[in-house]
Amino acid sequence: MSFLRRRSATPAGPDFDVLAMDPGDWPGNLGAGLLPAPDGTCQGVFLRYDLFGGRGPAMIIGNLPEGSPAREVAEGEVPFEVAQLLLALDNDEEVLVTGTEDMPVLQGDNLLIVRRLKLSEGRISCVQFDRSDGVLVTIAAWDRPITDDLYALLKPLPAELFQQG
Repeated sequence: MSFLRRRSATPAGPDFDVLAMDPGDWPGNLGAGLLPAPDGTCQGVFLRYDLFGGRGPAMIIGNLPEGSPAREVAEGEVPFEVAQLLLALDNDEEVLVTGTEDMPVLQGDNLLIVRRLKLSEGRISCVQFDRSDGVLVTIAAWDRPITDDLYALLKPLPAELFQQG
């Protein structure tokens, strides 16, 4: 996957390509968050897509590089992105991972091995896949299934989106 390589120049935001949906392709509001490390490096990026007109997010897509503390979750605990989704929805119920299922998905000419997480809260859909540059992509959606056509919408976002202005 040629577009999943590390950038040679260091932008003001993350030092890796962020794979997500283009904000121009999304009809609702978009918010982006960076997870900074004490040394100033970026430990991850998550994008919150709000399709409900300010009534809560429909989807969160996270990009977490190798070594990011947000990737470290105990057995049965939900990924960082699911926790962020629950927080944004003011849902304080305990949600656990009850199982996983690996499935192959084509993204253009590339084959992804996608892990579908089964959660104790049935209204949350969650999938994860590893990119060729070691970044873990997690997609968490509220009250809508994640279908294979979503992967065709994923693309690297421009670095300018994450620069401080």
